[in-house]
Parts: sequence; structure tokens; C-alpha cells
Amino acid sequence: MSSSANDPILIFILTGVVTLTYFATRKMFGHDSREPPLAPQSIPIIGHILGLSRSKFNYYVDLSQQTGFSIFTMSLPGQKMYVVTKPELIQTVQKQHKILAFPPIEAKFASTVCGASLEAQKILGKNVNGDEGDFGLSMESYTAMRAGLKPGSELDDMNRVMIQEIAKSLDLLQPTKSESRTVGMYTWLRDAITTATTRSVYGPMNPYDDKAIADAFWEFEGGLMSILVGFLPSITARKPIAARTKVAKSFEEYYKAGGVEKASALARYRYQAEIDHNVPLEDIARYEVGGSIAVLVNTAPAAFWSLLLLHSHPGLLDDIRREIDACTKTTIQNGSTVKTLDITTLKENCPLLLSSYQEVLRYRSMGTSIREVMEDTYLDQWLLKKGAMLQMPSRIIHQDASLWGSNVNDFNPRRFLPEEKQNRPRDVCFRAFGGGKTLCPGRHFATNEILAVVAVFIARLDMKPVGGHWRLPTTANTNVAAVVMEPDDDIEVEIKTRQGFEDVKWDINLNKSEKIFAMVTEDSGETE
Repeated sequence: MSSSANDPILIFILTGVVTLTYFATRKMFGHDSREPPLAPQSIPIIGHILGLSRSKFNYYVDLSQQTGFSIFTMSLPGQKMYVVTKPELIQTVQKQHKILAFPPIEAKFASTVCGASLEAQKILGKNVNGDEGDFGLSMESYTAMRAGLKPGSELDDMNRVMIQEIAKSLDLLQPTKSESRTVGMYTWLRDAITTATTRSVYGPMNPYDDKAIADAFWEFEGGLMSILVGFLPSITARKPIAARTKVAKSFEEYYKAGGVEKASALARYRYQAEIDHNVPLEDIARYEVGGSIAVLVNTAPAAFWSLLLLHSHPGLLDDIRREIDACTKTTIQNGSTVKTLDITTLKENCPLLLSSYQEVLRYRSMGTSIREVMEDTYLDQWLLKKGAMLQMPSRIIHQDASLWGSNVNDFNPRRFLPEEKQNRPRDVCFRAFGGGKTLCPGRHFATNEILAVVAVFIARLDMKPVGGHWRLPTTANTNVAAVVMEPDDDIEVEIKTRQGFEDVKWDINLNKSEKIFAMVTEDSGETE
């Protein structure tokens, strides 16, 4: 009798649950015919998740090639995603930077990844998209970064510190006379670049001079995905969170000791913007751990692929060495042979080196520009709905044979030579640094650092793989915050002093440059 009496109530509850589930599912996975066409998935609801977990950044390329759409919709559990595949449409997106916005996404990412307090999150969230003007921590942090990294005397100061640190690392690496040394190429590059970059940014009291802090940062970086999307990250991401806390505490001590006062303009400007908005010191330190991701994560992989591909591509190493040698001045000082290499001269007189570097970025970059749809709007003929995310994966553009030709999947070091301009697409199709309002502000510094490492390494050292042949490592475990693919495994290499250069001393410097290396459309009108 009791069961019979409750049947109508049970039916009412079940009916309500089914109805709510229907409308929730419809809202989550429903598709308006005015929206970009749906990308097919092998299994309803979870097919895209499985595809992304299996193919990672290549999944977008697979879908683009499968559908041929200029933009398509991916319905993911809890989130609708639009993916843009054509450069013309990307340019339209970049012009709508308030409605299709990046700052709100970056603020959420920074607060989650850095473990910011609620107070700091509130400060960062005020006028986060600049809709009320160019004020607030979000907008002023962008201004600070651009000011500290734009071509000019302050960037030159950073570059000079970086270059001298790279030279010191190469001095320590170079074996004596006819001896050899075996190292893990990626490990050595990451350590050398971490030291050079952080000393140039943070000055003589650099927290990363403590190897335990540098190691903690890389442990944190390796666990970013578990922090971002892990269930109960305080438990499942315990190790990377502990590593993040260790680095943040080191930055707290750095700020308290006045270390930032002796740092680069970039570090000082960022710190001052946070002080001006009353961000607690603990959170300034936490946010700086996140800031280290931007300055460290992509440079070592880019240098790694550059050295690997320049050594493994037939005949390329000799051709680039001839360019570098032609830029090198030889003098006799106190009876010793001194070779001087200026990085500014290098950029102006080594077209094959620069072309190879740019091709490395096209060939090995996989970054994705992301935007949040702030209100219902139209992109071309397509309706984009408020709350959806929009992605512009660089790899789709960089792997498009209709743009780059039938050899798009090959590493072609001469692709970006000036005389090949008619055989490649417009500059807007090169997306390694993003574009528009969110164009990477650190591209000039990163380019100088990578070219310095690669050029001086090639000029001074001979290198061969311990295994006897060069191989391209897999990249399946590339970090979520990376723009350049990270190798899953290191390559053991044997290093020797370059034959004929055993008794040479090296002087590496950087003169003020009147001309920048313009790889992207936005740089074409800039001068240093």
C-alpha cells in the first residue's frame, strides 16, 4: 500500500529528472543550424574527447582535413567549441578582440594554474577584458609586458645578459682539445636556457639560480594538466602543486629582499602593475610562477628541434656553418685566436639560418589561440553563441597543403628564404607566435636566444648521436601550455670541439640593431 501510494510521486520525480536532463543535454549539445557545421565524431558525446586524448594536437588537423570546413563546431561535455581553420577567417576573428576575447580565458587559466587567492582573482577579474577602458590589472599587465619586451634598449639589456650566460654554458660544455663529452641534448639545452633566461629577466638575485627551485619549476610544468583538469587536484596533483608552492615561496623571498629592483625592465614593470593594484605579495609570487611558463617553456624545445633538424638534414649544417663563419671576425689578442660573433650581424647576414629557424617553428609548433565568445555574434555567415570557446590551432594552418604545397609535411629549410616568397603563402599563414592583439610579446627575445644558442653551438662544436643515427623523438606528452612540441625522450649526443677550432677563444655580443627579424605581418612596420 505504501509503495502504491508513492507511485505518483515517484513518477513525478522521474518525469522531472528526465525533463531536466533533456533540456540540460539540449543546451549542452544542441546545435543551431546557423552555427558552424558540426564536426563528426565516432562516438556520440565522447568521440571528440577520445580523439583529443588519442591524437592530441593532430586531432584538429585530422578533423579539418576530413571536413574541409573553414570553421566547424565541436560539442564537448560541458563546453561548445568552434574551430577556425582558414587564415582569412582568423584575421576576422582578430579584429573582433572584444567580443571574441582572450583576457578572460587567460585570467581563469592564471588563477587556476598559479593557485591565486580569491582576493587576487577578484583584482585580476576587474575590467578583465578592458571593456571599460585600458585600466585594471589585466590590461595594465599586458601593457607592462609589451613595454618590457619591445625592441629597444631595455630588450637589448636583457639580450646581452642572456647571450653572455649562453656563452658561459657553452664554455663549460666544450671539451678540451681532442676529448669528447656525452650529454642529453634536450637536458643540456633546457638547463642552459633556464639559467640564461631567468638571469636576464630576474637579475643577480634570480631565484632559479638555486637548482632545487629550477627543478621544482619543471616538476610543476610537467603536471599542469593534472592541476587544470584533474579531479580533486589537491590530491591528484599533489606533487606539482607542492613544487609550485616551493617556487612561489622562493619568489616571495626574492621580492622581500629587493631582488626585483635589480631585475630587467620586464620584471620591474610586471611587479609594479601588481603593486599598483594591491595584489598581496604571496599572490604576486604565485603569478610570477605562471609568468615563468611564458618565458621558459617554449624556448628549449625550439632550440632542440633547430639543432636536431640542422644536424640531421643532409648538407644543411655545412651550408649554415658557412653563413655563420662569414659573420665571424677573427683577431689575435695576446697571442690567442679570438673569434667574435655578433648576434645582430648574424640576423642580418644569415638568411638560410633564419629560414631554417622559421621552418622549424612551422614544422614543430602546435599552439592554439583561444577566445571566449562574450556575446552572441556572427563570424562571416556563422552564428557564434555566448559562452562558447573558439580555437585557432596553428598546426591546421601550418599543415595545410593548399597553402604550403605538396611538401607541407616535410622539413624544408629553404622555404622561408627571400627568393622563395612567391612559393609560400602570405605571412599571416605563419602562426607560431599567434597574431593580432595576442601576438606573443616575447617573440624578439625568444628569437635572439634561440639563434644565439644554435649559431654559437654550431660554430664551436661538432655533435653526433650516440646511437649512430639521428631520430625524431615522439611528442605525445607535450605540455598543455606549450606552443612548440616537447620531445618525449632525450637524445644522447657526443660533443667535440669543432675541428680546427681547438685553441680558439670566443667573444659573443649583441650590438644595437636598427632592423628586426620580421617573421609576422605585425612586425613589418616595427624598427628597433
